[in-house]
Amino acid sequence: MPELPEVQTIVNDLNAAGMTGRQVVQAQVFWPRTIATSSPETFRRSIKGQVIGTIGRRAKFILFGFKSGKRLAVHLRMTGRFQIGKSDRPNGHVHVILSLDDGRSLWFHDTRKFGRFYLMDTSESESLLASLGPEPLDAAFTPGVLAGGLARHHRQIKPLLLDQTFIAGLGNIYVDESLWAARIHPLRRADTLLPAEVKALHAAIRHTLRQGLKYAGTTLGRGQSNFYSLGESRGTNDTHLKVFRRTGLPCERCKRPIERIVVGQRSTHLCQWCQRLQ
Repeated sequence: MPELPEVQTIVNDLNAAGMTGRQVVQAQVFWPRTIATSSPETFRRSIKGQVIGTIGRRAKFILFGFKSGKRLAVHLRMTGRFQIGKSDRPNGHVHVILSLDDGRSLWFHDTRKFGRFYLMDTSESESLLASLGPEPLDAAFTPGVLAGGLARHHRQIKPLLLDQTFIAGLGNIYVDESLWAARIHPLRRADTLLPAEVKALHAAIRHTLRQGLKYAGTTLGRGQSNFYSLGESRGTNDTHLKVFRRTGLPCERCKRPIERIVVGQRSTHLCQWCQRLQ
């Protein structure tokens, strides 16, 4: 599933491609379940004529702000991505096409069909986003904020960090990488972390996310279900990962093999020597 760096990369690329200021002249929906807030017919009527004013991100949502006051929130889920092309549907994995007034079209490609579009008024979209946790790269997300949140939870640290109501935007890749960088075992109970460990975790989260952004996200493999930004652009952060999907390879710190375990039904990668369970 695309995480904060991948979603932000797509937002950056959409802005760089000049999507703002463009008007939607037609919408085509080929998989009705992609539209989460209305019927495809209502969606097509409501989005026609809308002018894109802003494109941003909140957590793992891409937010298209229209000049009318409406907002389109798109959650990519596991395999959703955007491409820019012509109006014709290129293949059966493109489920929504937004035709624009400059002759281009915005295709929503989703092999697993889990992605969702939410077309709403601003107040409705705020309600959708209200339960999300803080943005980990915002200045307001301090070590003290993280410490206060951890102290209130008895849960294992990895499932807690994956909880979007606790911190927004983190997923399996960047949680594993952050815990390795901070030398924290994914099974540790959140409220047992010492102040120095909380500070290390806070720094690790921000570092791993910024690294992911620097390298335009993480693309793993060559399949259609992997992450791609506009123009089939691949993220290159995979070459900078320390533990994620590196089972059996040596840890860069201690040279012992990286292991894979399951935590909260999620595949988890760690160095048992560097990340000891206390």
